[in-house]
Amino acid sequence: MKKYLNLFDLTQRVDYKTEVLSGMTVAIALIPEAVAFALMAKLSPLTGLYAAFVMGLITSIFGGRPGQISGATGAVAVVIASLSLSHGVEYIFATVVLAGLIQIVAGFLKLGKLIRLVPQPVVYGFVNGLAFIIFTAQLAQFQDKNENWLTGEPLYIMLGLVLITMLIIWGLPKITKVVPASLVAIFAIFGIVAIFNIDTKTVGDLASIEGGFPPFHIPNIDYSFETLRIIFPYALIMAGVGLIESLLTLDIIDEITETRGRGNKEAVAQGLANVTSGFFSGMGGCAMLGQSLINISNGARARLSGIVASVLLLMFIMFGANLVGKLPMAALTGLMIMVSIGTFEWASLKIFNKMPKSDIFVMVMVTLVTIVLHNLALAVVIGVIIAALVFAWDNAKRIRARKTIDANGVKHYEIKGPLFFGSVTAFNEKFDIANDPEEVIIDFAESRVVDMSAIEALNKLTERYQKAGKTVHLKHLSPDCKTLLKNADQIIDVNVLEDPDYHLATDKLA
Repeated sequence: MKKYLNLFDLTQRVDYKTEVLSGMTVAIALIPEAVAFALMAKLSPLTGLYAAFVMGLITSIFGGRPGQISGATGAVAVVIASLSLSHGVEYIFATVVLAGLIQIVAGFLKLGKLIRLVPQPVVYGFVNGLAFIIFTAQLAQFQDKNENWLTGEPLYIMLGLVLITMLIIWGLPKITKVVPASLVAIFAIFGIVAIFNIDTKTVGDLASIEGGFPPFHIPNIDYSFETLRIIFPYALIMAGVGLIESLLTLDIIDEITETRGRGNKEAVAQGLANVTSGFFSGMGGCAMLGQSLINISNGARARLSGIVASVLLLMFIMFGANLVGKLPMAALTGLMIMVSIGTFEWASLKIFNKMPKSDIFVMVMVTLVTIVLHNLALAVVIGVIIAALVFAWDNAKRIRARKTIDANGVKHYEIKGPLFFGSVTAFNEKFDIANDPEEVIIDFAESRVVDMSAIEALNKLTERYQKAGKTVHLKHLSPDCKTLLKNADQIIDVNVLEDPDYHLATDKLA
């Protein structure tokens, strides 16, 4: 039965059964991930579990993307691992709080819109790299405690249970969608192992998840400038990594659900969640693409699923640790392998030969950086920089100048293509100041003056004509261009009736 749920969104339609069942699945899937990431950060498993509870609950209620799941993540664990080893857990808590404050400020400054600068090849590379990481992370379940590969019966049991899990997740939706296939698969494998008394790895083999309600705790550190100097770089990187991963996850879910999330609201919610996590003994985190895709693929579209997942996770920690500890890792491994298969952007392979070489290079580079360094934020930043440089180079080559001389002996330069920092050099080479007549008209009707480098180029060009004793008229420039051309104001002749009204991309005028 579908109704309307008043959880900060009065217009959002909610299927209660789907949301609750999906939340249960996500809660179970969160446990091994949170434990593994906490151990990766050299912290106790409970710091990861507490972070998953706090992050999931707050972002589900206040976040900008219903259905998105947040918790302790590998990207954050990589950032804080060295600080954990060198200064201890108290500095981690303080860093998480500071990172959250930075994210809140970023949200209020509306920096979430910067995610629009991430081009599609970067998104493809990010998603494909993450899919590879999720898949390879599951291979550890095919090793024993000494990190030796399983052989013989243990290997066959593990492979069999994983394949059954994957088969259920793949096949059940073709028969019925009444219950999430992933949840059925987990309980089915749990039942098989219990009934036949199969000896296989369980969640309890990773670490104990037993604990109480997350304790409120003010970080026990020396509150001084020296401490700030230590934790601020980590906090800044953590905030950036968290926002990039969260906003990209939001963007991907937007595409799947054909809806629109609110990036700035999500940034504030992520910050609030990290601040709270730091004060409640959590390692902090951000949005989790894998768990979010589990949730979305189960049909969840509202905030309720994330709330249910977080509350159930806390219940498991406080009251159900023994039962959850008996869950076979094979079921969760099969689930995450299916997530990795669903995460991979297979369409990128189909259009591989049809994409421009520069886009292919960007996509492959982002994928490789993600896989090798396990640093999603760095991979995205590198991809954006490469894509921006390629774009600038391509547009720099498009500047053209059509030259004519009219009946009155006036030389006309009709500029085509954008004038910006990348095309300034080619633009200056178009003019023959020494041999030009006494009067020159430069027409920008088919061009666009983009940035301050372009304005400075025009200033210098008009000065050079002035020193040569010649008059130059700049035609079809916008009003803000005229304002900035202060060094050439006496020789500018602008056709006001035909001037476009657009703004330069500068903080001063835009």
